[in-house]
Amino acid sequence: MQQFTAIWKYRHFWLSLVRMDMLTRYRRSVLGVGWSLLYPLAMTGIFFLVFRSLAPAGDENWWRTYIPNTLAGLAVWEFLKNSCVQGCKTFLVHEPYIRQCPLPYGIYPLRVVLSNLTHLLIGLGMIAALTAVVVPGGLHASATAIVPAIFLAAVFAWSLATVLAFATIYFNDVAHIVELAAQGLFFLTPIVYPRHNLQGFAWLADCNPFCAFLEILREPLIAGTIPSAERYAFCVLATLGAFGLANATILRYEKRLIFRL
Repeated sequence: MQQFTAIWKYRHFWLSLVRMDMLTRYRRSVLGVGWSLLYPLAMTGIFFLVFRSLAPAGDENWWRTYIPNTLAGLAVWEFLKNSCVQGCKTFLVHEPYIRQCPLPYGIYPLRVVLSNLTHLLIGLGMIAALTAVVVPGGLHASATAIVPAIFLAAVFAWSLATVLAFATIYFNDVAHIVELAAQGLFFLTPIVYPRHNLQGFAWLADCNPFCAFLEILREPLIAGTIPSAERYAFCVLATLGAFGLANATILRYEKRLIFRL
């Protein structure tokens, strides 16, 4: 708990880092923050063309749900994936800060997660507007259920980023392994196609925490339904497990980190 009290104490520092990330990323850019929307829009267009053969026969309006579903899936996936991939090298990137300032190590993965969370919130806002316009029935009141889901996803992402950051310090190949694993996991997660299309591999979706977070964020926003209690329980347990592992990792390795940089 002392670690997290210290992180909160330095909130002005890591908030300024996140703000700097946003300003630096879009400096001298014509579209600015619009680039965070262009990628999922472009990829959704590509997947729409590739997977249109999956459209139910005779259903000419299937795109009204397919496009928002794919956009939401890509937004959530990019948040979780980028938090992990970028989190791997966060201590290496922040080595000058670590050597000069005795700050809590949890701050550096938090910077990565909050920067990616900003893009996720922008994407979800766009998806909510799109849902209100094109999805039959529009935006439902159940969409507010994504608020606790976003919090759970952010804590889960921070926990994974923290563990992977420490692991990378000891094993440099971790970052490459995570990138490779993310490529395979993308196609085993029902982001651009329905879960039933996994056929014999559907059980992988049931065991995949990324898929669980995808469901509790996507279903209330687009389908207007509340995911099952079992799905929420799975996400809570995954978050608590990852959070506990991150906390234990910090306590065990924080004093050794400086000697591994």
